[in-house]
Amino acid sequence: MPSPLPGMDPYLESQRWKSFHTLFISTVHEMLVPRVRPRYVVEVEEYVYLAREEQEPDRLIEPDLAIVDMADAWTAEPGGSGGTALAVQPVVHTVPVPQRFRQAYLTIRDREFQEVVTVIEVLSPWNKTPGDGRTEYLVKRTNVFLTPAHLVELDLLRGGQRLPTREPLTPADYYAFVCRKQRLPKVDVYAWTLQQSLPPIPIPLAGDDPDVVLDLQAAFTTTYDRAGYDYALNYRRAVEPPLPPAAAEWAQTLLKH
Repeated sequence: MPSPLPGMDPYLESQRWKSFHTLFISTVHEMLVPRVRPRYVVEVEEYVYLAREEQEPDRLIEPDLAIVDMADAWTAEPGGSGGTALAVQPVVHTVPVPQRFRQAYLTIRDREFQEVVTVIEVLSPWNKTPGDGRTEYLVKRTNVFLTPAHLVELDLLRGGQRLPTREPLTPADYYAFVCRKQRLPKVDVYAWTLQQSLPPIPIPLAGDDPDVVLDLQAAFTTTYDRAGYDYALNYRRAVEPPLPPAAAEWAQTLLKH
């Protein structure tokens, strides 16, 4: 069953973003492969961000380290009965431990030479929250700019800081940045609102090869249907971040039908 909203569904942002990100990347991969073969291959790749936990929202933390209270162990006499008890007993504190965030992205590579032609990123909340995750992403972004590859960035999140540009962005809810290597520092930015469908955007390739068009709305609809978000999302919960009053009233009207 399709989303009750005409374009991006804002309820995904706070309820199912991690699963949506993974499935959306997979859907885009599936859509691009027949469009670029046989000269290019499309790969789902992954990198890891390190972020200090106090800089990230609690719902994003997935620690793979445990803090164990060892106070009782310190009170025991070392070396068995023949040891000497400690004169000062410790107080257990918790230290900030960097957390690892895995994020998938897409690359289009030249099939013969395996060189990266285009990188496609779908931003996640930690890419847009002040702190290590955003800093590391912006470093990665700069590093891509220094390579021969094009960069396409999809910001399908209403919350957080936008990607930096010298000129103010057109007011909108969602953005796609198409960064063609030969045109940098100029970048084509596609902007649209919650009330609009996701647009088709060009995906640049190498040399004189024509762009392929990625239908973002088709990618979203396919992902939404396959994941069953029509019943997995709780549409009775408030949208986070909150919608402006007019947009909230508009969304509620659609959800009642």
